[in-house]
Amino acid sequence: MKKVILTLICASAFATLSAQTEPVKTINPEFNKWSVELAGGLNKPMRPMTAGYRTAVASSYVADLGARYMFNNKFGLKADFGYNSFKEGEDSRSFDTKYYRVDLQAVANLGRIMNFETWTNTIGLLGHAGFGLSFLENENPVYKKDKMGNFMAGVTGQIKLSDRVALTGDFTTILNSKQQLAFDAASTVGSRGFGGVLFNGTVGVTVYLGKNAKHADWITLVDKDVLALTERVDNLETMLIDTDQDGVADYLDLEKNTVSGVMVDSKGRAIDLNNNNVPDELENYLLANYVNKNDKSTVTNNELIKSLINGGYVATYFDFDKTNPTTVSTEGIDFILTYLRNNPTASVDIIGHADEIGRSAYNDKLSNTRAANVKKILMKANIDANRLNVIAAGEDTSVEKDSEGARKLVRKVTFRIK
Repeated sequence: MKKVILTLICASAFATLSAQTEPVKTINPEFNKWSVELAGGLNKPMRPMTAGYRTAVASSYVADLGARYMFNNKFGLKADFGYNSFKEGEDSRSFDTKYYRVDLQAVANLGRIMNFETWTNTIGLLGHAGFGLSFLENENPVYKKDKMGNFMAGVTGQIKLSDRVALTGDFTTILNSKQQLAFDAASTVGSRGFGGVLFNGTVGVTVYLGKNAKHADWITLVDKDVLALTERVDNLETMLIDTDQDGVADYLDLEKNTVSGVMVDSKGRAIDLNNNNVPDELENYLLANYVNKNDKSTVTNNELIKSLINGGYVATYFDFDKTNPTTVSTEGIDFILTYLRNNPTASVDIIGHADEIGRSAYNDKLSNTRAANVKKILMKANIDANRLNVIAAGEDTSVEKDSEGARKLVRKVTFRIK
């Protein structure tokens, strides 16, 4: 027991000094440090007691009043005053003694040290130990008063009622040094060591003082290095998200909606070696499985082709501030033309886009002109104008405005089959 008590004192003293000389790199929210503690209960003096004398449980009581200051959310100091009353019990000789003490104690917030906050925000635990002076008084004219030193240690359970008040339950052991009188004051002892033993059990209330919202007993400090590391890990996890699961993280992916399973380049763009705006793997698959062998332009699985078109995989592109498609991208128009010829009841939205360079009003007009020019090309190929609907989508803000390569991808016309 003594080893445990001494360990608690040494740990508290060392931690207090460390808190003053080596500040922990933490995010320190403002918190209150002072509190007042009031408690009362029962006591049991164990030794020394004169033969034939013993205390009554009901009439032996204790009262404690203390003030506590916390250096941080784990360690602090408190000064307290205690009063014990000892009276005879049943079948005991009569006596009436009073015991007073004053102590300075180190306090360890065991609840924070053991991370109670991981499972509760209302239950706490304090450990305390320290030294002081004690006085034993009685009505015996022969043995009037005894002065002694004391060492005490105990644990205090806490239940937080609010940010200002907590209920407490405490058990403390007091060891008296150089106690000359028995607790009943009926005899002398003459002990020079820690011969006196007294147990106190109390319940009480702690009132937290200060202008801040919370007291150190209940505050949790966050290590800056841990927080920074957590933030970095969260950022990395976000950067590594791969929405279309093509093996290229979104922050590097210039084409975030690639069809699953399609081969892509290092920028996440579907590989299209013949520049007809249909990924090569899809094109080969369609030609092998859904095209009439006698007519390579006839596709029989219209729903699959429709989903590819509506997904934006068929498009035609434009140079900066131009309204006529680039030469290499006209095959996207040919693809739509073939579909419309093979599906005479289908109609299509022709959707024009522009990058963010320039005024928005101008870009809206530019996107409309691009879509209108594609419509004219399809009309010249004998597609009825009633099947062609022009939509101006204006500026596409889905890519980096400062990237020339990214802007090339949004200067386009896409299609939506209806």
